[in-house]
Amino acid sequence: MPARVHAVLVVRPEGRIPAAPHLTRTLEALAAQTRPVDALTIVLCGSDAALTRIAAASGAEGVITASAGTTFAAATALATPRLTGDAVWLLAQDTAPDPHALRRLAGALELSSSLAVAAPKLVAWDDPAEIVSLGVSMTRYGRTVELAAGELDQGQRDGDADVLGADVRGMLVRRESWRALGGLDPALGGADEGLDLAVRARLAADRVSLVPAARVAVAGDGVAAMARGRKRARRRAFAERTAQLHRRLAYAPAPAVALHWLSFLPLALWRTIAHLVGKVPHRVLPEWGATLLVMVRMAAVARARRRIRTVRAVGWSRIAPLRVSRSEMRLRWESDAADVDAPVRSELRFFVGGGAWTVLGTLAVSTLLFAPLLAWPVLGGGGLEPLRATVAGLWRDAAWGARPLGLDIVGPADPFSALIALIGSLSPTEPSRALVVVWILALPLAVLGGWFAATRVTESSLLRITAALAWALAPTFLAAIVEGRPAALLLHLLLPWLFFAASVAHRSWAPAGAASILLVAVLACAPSLAPAVVVLWSAALVVVALAAPRGIARVIWLVVPSLVVFAPLVWTQVRLGNPWGLLADPGVPFAGAEATADPIGRALLAVGFPTSDPGGWAALTGGPVWPIALLAAPLAALALLAVLTPRWITATGLLVIAAAGLATAFAAVGIAVSFDHATPVALWPGSGLSLAWLGVVGAAVTALDAGIVDRVRALRPFGAVLTLVALTVAVAPSLTAMTSDAPRAVLTNGPVSTLPAFVAAEGRGSTSVGTIILDPRADGLRVDVVWGGSATLGGQSTIDATRTQARPADEELATLAADLVTPSSEDAVAGLAARGIRFVLLDPGPGGEDDVIRGARLTAATSLDQRDSLDAVGSTTRGELWRVTTDVQPRAGLDAHQTRLQQLVAAGSIGVLVVALLLAVPTAASRRVARRTPRTVGFVRGGTR
Repeated sequence: MPARVHAVLVVRPEGRIPAAPHLTRTLEALAAQTRPVDALTIVLCGSDAALTRIAAASGAEGVITASAGTTFAAATALATPRLTGDAVWLLAQDTAPDPHALRRLAGALELSSSLAVAAPKLVAWDDPAEIVSLGVSMTRYGRTVELAAGELDQGQRDGDADVLGADVRGMLVRRESWRALGGLDPALGGADEGLDLAVRARLAADRVSLVPAARVAVAGDGVAAMARGRKRARRRAFAERTAQLHRRLAYAPAPAVALHWLSFLPLALWRTIAHLVGKVPHRVLPEWGATLLVMVRMAAVARARRRIRTVRAVGWSRIAPLRVSRSEMRLRWESDAADVDAPVRSELRFFVGGGAWTVLGTLAVSTLLFAPLLAWPVLGGGGLEPLRATVAGLWRDAAWGARPLGLDIVGPADPFSALIALIGSLSPTEPSRALVVVWILALPLAVLGGWFAATRVTESSLLRITAALAWALAPTFLAAIVEGRPAALLLHLLLPWLFFAASVAHRSWAPAGAASILLVAVLACAPSLAPAVVVLWSAALVVVALAAPRGIARVIWLVVPSLVVFAPLVWTQVRLGNPWGLLADPGVPFAGAEATADPIGRALLAVGFPTSDPGGWAALTGGPVWPIALLAAPLAALALLAVLTPRWITATGLLVIAAAGLATAFAAVGIAVSFDHATPVALWPGSGLSLAWLGVVGAAVTALDAGIVDRVRALRPFGAVLTLVALTVAVAPSLTAMTSDAPRAVLTNGPVSTLPAFVAAEGRGSTSVGTIILDPRADGLRVDVVWGGSATLGGQSTIDATRTQARPADEELATLAADLVTPSSEDAVAGLAARGIRFVLLDPGPGGEDDVIRGARLTAATSLDQRDSLDAVGSTTRGELWRVTTDVQPRAGLDAHQTRLQQLVAAGSIGVLVVALLLAVPTAASRRVARRTPRTVGFVRGGTR
């Protein structure tokens, strides 16, 4: 047995846990040792008065004071010159050894002269039956592997003595080995210090052994303060990765050091992707921080390699058998997966529960109701326009840069344009047909989304089908279909998926990532929902902070992609002094039959109808429409009664969603922030009503699922059928709008291009071909400039549609147009050519014009015919067309600053969406977590979910 043992006790208070009680217990445990320590040196990091008093009264041979940031390795180095005796015992303020611990550790050193390091079994501070650490190894690539951690101590590991290394806490090291090895490596940053010391000891031909009979209780706030506690996850990840990369350079053969160093940055990028896919985003910043730190700290690597060279007596082959192989790691992962709790999530039952049949049935109905669309290559009418002819053109419209409408508008695209580009890319050869397919599939897609959203509320197959059909029968959804509102239609299809993911976003990063992407798409379709989203997100933050604080980071993440994606548009509108323009509906400004702001219009909004003609009944019958509002009563009554059920908490949350949506609709009705030339276009109140409908349907299903009393629950099928029948009757005219003898829908077999075929042919696949469109009207000469072969849905811009005052480009365009239609003007065509405009189109105008307007059109045509630099192409279905015959300058490109800004905007938007997408990708681990949680949310019979 060693003649003398010198204990080094490092006190490093980290603030989260009071160190004084732990230090007191550790000193008491040292005093109670059956084999007392011969000398005790305390290294006190910081100036805590209570710790100073305890250390002074401990009887230690010396107390060394160091700064608060001193690492454990640096603290032991301060004590090394004072060491006496034959062995050094490494302790921290949270390492309380059992009474026989030192006797058994010292006995192990006495029995074997080749043993340099003896390590105890570390157990939990408050539960000695739990193993915290018993042996440490590493993989071929240097990853640290705990051989036993978090296990119940039943003696199953007591036979594992010969290991590669161990946790540094409680280690007993021969003094001559300690000095020869150079102590702990301070560059490890507080992680893997025991493993590294043991590796060097083995390379020096010494042995390292576990002594399981020696037990030391640890709390996790001393040497390994960063090794426990979720709040310190980033610091822990940083320390672990720093140690791993440092050891990789220190252990590598000399010729491979440079190759390893060069691989660090690509490896950090790859591991960033792996961290995001693995749902551990808190490791991303520590990954890069550790990588950069190790790369610039080559002097520390050189010192570490010198320590190894100084003591090395055997080759690395002696280390290899003690590493953990790939097959052993696979067995460990499989064992961990097998040890998880039994799944509590029920089967989805999409097929056996009738969900699939409901979707297929709705598809058949939709095909029948919208049969004319099957032959249409492009949708027109309402707020619809053709899409670009090429995929490249679609995404060009969605990027920051020169806008495809207007004379000289440079700025961000609406995020809705990216959504349109994504849809159009599904049909690369005919992008516009993809939107036709979406229209035909709208009803079954709505049913599919509604069914999955209902799985968060009920386990009943009948009620899931009820919710799905009720969602597809929403008056605002059918109004969007009939009136040709693509943004409103896509919003209604996306909202249930957002609810499906966001309602469990606090549980896991996978739904949080998916919900963050869906929120971007939802706000792209309906920016007017932003205030409601902020209110609901803030409420969710409060609830999660109180009920499940571990998920608060995931809830915060929900809005991050939206903030990044919308930042360029927000900055531009604020800079232009038009922040209210941020609420404008994207796409073509279209003033349909929206509900009015009078009492009747607001009453219709209150029952879910966004138009002044509820469900299309007024156009069909010509009679009063107020009885139609009563058909929404069953659904509304069920939603309100839901707060009287045992699931009143869930019902209240859903009604809050409904209230936020209804408030949005009431605030939006009659408010105009965009313009169709000089005509104000009011916000579409249906966006708020879609959100409200989500909450109402969810609350109604909750009422049917829980029931106020058992007798009401038994009437569940009757309530479901009554609700669906009433809704079907309410929207029957809208459902049949395309099949009647006189179609009531505004949808048309849209044009492939809004410009003449001659222009469309030249402008296909390019936005450098400019066309100025002149349209004399009673309110003045309307002027537009279209770049490319057509005005497109993705090319619309709220920056242009919401401007409230003339800008320099508007004034220049007005001057050019006035000069063109004025015979006395001389240089009008030269101005067009200088701006890159190649064609002039005189719009035929609407029918029924008076003689004054027809005279204005004739005068404009005469003036254009007299221009020597204009060549008349002829009459087309789009109007009279002229071509500029002089040299046309290319459209001005982006300058260097604008190009950099374009790249920055693209990198920011794509980057944050890629991160969200990687988080959303499901993994085996995330699926295991999901199976251990119920599918529904809120209170259910038997407990809280």
